[in-house]
Amino acid sequence: MKKAIISTGGKQYLVAEGETIEVELLKNPAKTLSFKPLLVIDDQKVTIGKPIIESSKVEAQLVEADKQSDKVIAIRYKAKKRVRKVRGHRQRHTVIKVSKIS
Repeated sequence: MKKAIISTGGKQYLVAEGETIEVELLKNPAKTLSFKPLLVIDDQKVTIGKPIIESSKVEAQLVEADKQSDKVIAIRYKAKKRVRKVRGHRQRHTVIKVSKIS
């Protein structure tokens, strides 16, 4: 089973063929995406890039373009002072399915 580490949105993800993952929101994503891997694991053989592997690529299909995660609530509260601030944030993600590591 092939595995690879890809970098997108300032983060690194360990992916395998047929796996569905959520990555940071991609601007104008196409139906098919390709990434240059940083590291490829093929059974017993490990290939490390410096910083990427030029001869290899990871292909993925777009599943969902703009998915919002659950709301995260941040509260600032001061006891006995009548100060209470509540903020909410919903991070946006792109859902992709890795189809091939070559």
